[in-house]
Amino acid sequence: MSHVKKLATIALACFLVLGLAAWVSGPKAKKRSAEEVSSTAAPAASANDQLTNANMQAMLDQGRHTFRYDTFGDEAFWGGALHLQQAIAGEKLGGVGPGVSPKIALSVGLKIDADALPPSLVEQIKAGKVNLDDPATTLALLKLNSVVGVTGFFDEQGKLQSMGIQCAFCHSTVDNSFSPGIGHRLDGWANRDLNVGAIVSLSPNLQPVADLLGVDVPTVKKVLASWGPGKYDAELDQDGKAFRPDGKSAATLLPAAFGLAGVNNGTYTGWGSMTYWNAYVANTQMHGKGAFSEPLVTEKQFPVGAKAHYNQVRNADDQITSKLGALQFYQLAIPAPKAPDGSFDKAQAERGKVLFSGKANCASCHVPPLYTEPGSSLHTPEEIGIDDFQSSRSPTKKYRTTPLRGLWSHQKGGFYHDGRFQSLDEVIMHYDQHSKLGLTTQEKKELAEFLKSL
Repeated sequence: MSHVKKLATIALACFLVLGLAAWVSGPKAKKRSAEEVSSTAAPAASANDQLTNANMQAMLDQGRHTFRYDTFGDEAFWGGALHLQQAIAGEKLGGVGPGVSPKIALSVGLKIDADALPPSLVEQIKAGKVNLDDPATTLALLKLNSVVGVTGFFDEQGKLQSMGIQCAFCHSTVDNSFSPGIGHRLDGWANRDLNVGAIVSLSPNLQPVADLLGVDVPTVKKVLASWGPGKYDAELDQDGKAFRPDGKSAATLLPAAFGLAGVNNGTYTGWGSMTYWNAYVANTQMHGKGAFSEPLVTEKQFPVGAKAHYNQVRNADDQITSKLGALQFYQLAIPAPKAPDGSFDKAQAERGKVLFSGKANCASCHVPPLYTEPGSSLHTPEEIGIDDFQSSRSPTKKYRTTPLRGLWSHQKGGFYHDGRFQSLDEVIMHYDQHSKLGLTTQEKKELAEFLKSL
């Protein structure tokens, strides 16, 4: 190729490059619409993605409704067998006894969903024109479906005929934005004010519970009275062990049901996953109508449960199984609440974070950012330095590494499964001694501040 031809070729190439650059950056490019830019940056969702997104929203909505409002047919037990609605209504309204006023209901930890109250009623309450000492007001609140975790069933004349409970009964509270016990729902938060034992004790007919446990009614009432606020015994109707060897109640703290995405074991003793435990509770604790299978519920370890056939529950009118998927989906979507500003010392928390993964060695089990162990998270009682009473009530015979996210929100009632440690300081002191960490007083304070920040 001649020298002239080479120069011509180079010139043509430069012309094409410059021309292309001018076209890209010129007026035509500037005239591209926002829609075109957006379309280029984010392609339209495929048909399969659209289907997935629609299913995601549908499951979230269904799961939320199930968590908040579905009784799974358990009104046949709480209303039909125990007649608890009669004690709530009181003698003047067709029930028995004095009835349960809103003040009494709030005193035993029941919560009111302020968003379910009509504005006119809110104004009347603020003005002191609503009688909170009258059981009739409680029935009115039930008709509004505003009592968190409780559903009342009324006849055409407005008489309370039955009642049932939902997941939210134990695992939701309110933010007290209106007044103590009344506010916006906080799903997934453990209701550590709820005195389940005191509420159940109101039942006019506790004989079904006595028959299940093989004891008399006075004994049932003694057991229920031993629980106290924020506690419940989900193994009592399996092994019949109402009290620990030291004479204390066998009930455990109601756990939080938020921040569980990625967490394997759903209970203090790792007895199944979240969806497993949902089925367990809905069938054997709430006494709903569904299906549940557990061959490990044997007569040797769980004589009461085996006698009640809790190892193989089958109801023709199954109102639980079809809802387990969406229920789990919603629960996994509930995030752990962030610690409020001012609730912990930020500078100390930063130093505590270093200790958590370093000298204190907490992260060896509470692996960030799950703050539990990915995969198996079970430990023997000896590993964590406590007795085996509660672990022996589970098929695993072990304890789970508790997820720590949102720890600040459920400090009431203490720590560990039974609240044996009243403060984070006590928990840290226990591990310092058990694992021979050698933490100084200041380091313990810093570690506690970090835990409160999670």
